[in-house]
Amino acid sequence: MGLLCLEDGKPSIVEYYEMSKEMAEARASDGSLEYKYGVILNYLFALDKLEEIVNNQLTVHVVEKKIPHINENGELVTPTEPNGYKFELLVLDMIHMMDNNLAYEVAREKEFAPIKNLHGTDSVDSARDLLEKNGVRL
Repeated sequence: MGLLCLEDGKPSIVEYYEMSKEMAEARASDGSLEYKYGVILNYLFALDKLEEIVNNQLTVHVVEKKIPHINENGELVTPTEPNGYKFELLVLDMIHMMDNNLAYEVAREKEFAPIKNLHGTDSVDSARDLLEKNGVRL
């Protein structure tokens, strides 16, 4: 999950894999996390600003991946070290192209149910559970 912050005085989103250990653990004077507002990709944009962004180049994010594959002997290889790259263009980079933004906080247990895993946390099952907990009949 990306986190909302300011970069060069402009709104920005820093991806979890781009954060240093120091950033991830940074604390404000009251002891709370400095970077505590996750971004769940709910945005409202002015149409004229979106049209302007279409003509700008977005940043390519490079993510190292451990990609299972079949070797020349037909054996499944599950790497322990990265052996490939994923290149991403992220919609959230448009935030940094804005002059300002207005963030709003939501309760995760009501508004956010990512599906990233087959089972367990952040899976179809946990998303279904959240919907049912909030009165959605499936």
